[in-house]
Amino acid sequence: MSVTTAEDATEEETGEAAVPAAERGRGFVAKAFGVTALFSAAGSVLGLVRDLLLARFYGAGSATDAFLVSWTVPETAAPLLIEDGMAFLTVPAFSAALAARGQSDGGPSERGSSAEHGGDAADPVRALVAATLPPLALALALLSALVALGAPVMVHVLAPGLADPRLAVVCTRLAAVTVLPFGLVGYLGAGLRSHHRFTLPGAVYIAYNAGILTVMLLLHASLGVRAAAGGVALGSVLMVAVLLPAFARHVSRVTVRRLRAEARGSCGWQPVLNPMAVLPVVLFTLTRQAQVFVERFIGSSLPPGTISHLNYAEKVAQNVMIIGILVCTVTFPLIARALAEGDVLGARTRVEKDLGVVGAVVLAGTVVVFACAPQLVAVLFERGAFTAADTAATALLMRVYCLGLLAQGLVGALIRPYLAARPAVGFGGEGRARPLDRTDWLPIWAMGAGLLVTIAVAAGLTPHVGAAGLAAGNATGISVTAVLLLRALRARGIPVRPRAVLGGQLRLLLAAAGAAVPAWLAANIPGLDAVGAFPPLVLGTLAGLLSFLALAAALRAPEITGVTGVLGPVRDRLAAARPPAAVRRRRRGPTGAARPRFTRRGQGEPTPARGSGARAQGPQGPGHRSPGARAPGDGRRANAPGGRHGTGQLGAGPHGLGPHGVGQHSTGIERATGEADGR
Repeated sequence: MSVTTAEDATEEETGEAAVPAAERGRGFVAKAFGVTALFSAAGSVLGLVRDLLLARFYGAGSATDAFLVSWTVPETAAPLLIEDGMAFLTVPAFSAALAARGQSDGGPSERGSSAEHGGDAADPVRALVAATLPPLALALALLSALVALGAPVMVHVLAPGLADPRLAVVCTRLAAVTVLPFGLVGYLGAGLRSHHRFTLPGAVYIAYNAGILTVMLLLHASLGVRAAAGGVALGSVLMVAVLLPAFARHVSRVTVRRLRAEARGSCGWQPVLNPMAVLPVVLFTLTRQAQVFVERFIGSSLPPGTISHLNYAEKVAQNVMIIGILVCTVTFPLIARALAEGDVLGARTRVEKDLGVVGAVVLAGTVVVFACAPQLVAVLFERGAFTAADTAATALLMRVYCLGLLAQGLVGALIRPYLAARPAVGFGGEGRARPLDRTDWLPIWAMGAGLLVTIAVAAGLTPHVGAAGLAAGNATGISVTAVLLLRALRARGIPVRPRAVLGGQLRLLLAAAGAAVPAWLAANIPGLDAVGAFPPLVLGTLAGLLSFLALAAALRAPEITGVTGVLGPVRDRLAAARPPAAVRRRRRGPTGAARPRFTRRGQGEPTPARGSGARAQGPQGPGHRSPGARAPGDGRRANAPGGRHGTGQLGAGPHGLGPHGVGQHSTGIERATGEADGR
């Protein structure tokens, strides 16, 4: 098996190849973020439609609980293999390969043909794919089969008090198919993003949810909740189908021939994987996902429908966090590339900016979700088998989950640069030279401490407050993890400034707390709910967002005041498109009436002063200004330096029809007004 590259894109498609990774222009990040946000929003909308149909078709009963237990498989596999674990490993690996390619070429390089990088074997990117993709696919296939075989044990461990365990086993075996496709999607997406291809990786969840919706709509009547599980399997396969052609075109194409010969020919750029470096990433992701296991385990002993309420509340609330960390999805390859090239300070600046953006976006959304929770749940779910009682229970849990959304976003923004600082893959022996040290295990300790807090709080509160205790434990535990991980980032070699970061987040928190009050008042105007839940939701959303922006600006939160910097280029372009105020005044008379700018030349009548209401009447007659006179409205003296006869006169020069004769402007006024008018 050998790997050949088909990379036909030019540098002009991104315009950033020669720029240090951490210093990519605001336009590049904004464009990539916009594409990713657009497709992610479309996928989230389809995900909400999926949850709506799930609630409509199956309600919040024992069948839905059985499916949601099986949903633990893709819910665990997605963070481990798509969003977090696989990306944490492969994005730094591809970034290191691109940095090695740049060293071999003598400069930054992100694209190029096979010939440009020394043939099939010499390119580090192709060597990386050849060394990692085949064994990864085999391991994922074995893991998928293992999950399917162990479904009964998994269901018993996750939800021992489940009302219908057999249905949960069937759904779990169908969902086990997702392990292999999810892993491939994570790998292919990381390769594309590292090459600054964000469109199709952002579109995978559109294909995923489209597959689920198709099977549910066609087969829900005959298969029941099994249709949802089958749709999960189909959707995961569609995700791979979306990415594979683009990966073959822009990153690397795998063909079956002479793998050993290629490995021998790759010389110093042969990738070397440190297997132990994979372990901390996997453990961190599993430990983070273990919070869901705790909820499923304790929630299974509560009344039927509790797991469903927890699921709906968490899914809606986490959409806020997902939107917030989209910017990290875009900047993660930039940070990894900067660290691979040794630009630590550039990476630090990028990380601090990301933390500010994540905090601002997450808290703005948290205000709306917290204040308008009942209206939001009613608009989304209250129909069919989902009753008003389900709405009230879900809204309560959603508000508790909101307390941990900021920490969820910060953890997602912090762990990426942490793991990128020391990638698991090196080139030319670099991987062997990097043993694990204590900093590799700090994220696991931080997440483990948060998990212990989650268990303690949930176990202590659930007997008294029910499912709200589970949500409170989740929020408290992840907040502890975020604080510990921020402190650990400096030990990893990225010198972030905790005081600056926490100071900005504190201002945003105060703004969010203050904005929640007007948002709640607007959403609960007496009598407004008589026309439905949607109008109060809209009013509450507008009041919450506007109040948050106003309070954050009043508190001088740098994350909000920086918005003016983002809008600066747009404002400058608009200002450049408009003529200056002085020119606009000259074009209108004293009463505001438009006046002709020029008279016909060559008839002995001097040209009027540009834009002035009347010509200046100097001592030598019309059209002449005294040396000290100012041009109306422009603040310049009329005798601005000009040509040989540049006295500031408008009209006849000293020689009648010379260079500055009738109808000619002297160069001083020409500079003062002509250039501004585009002449």
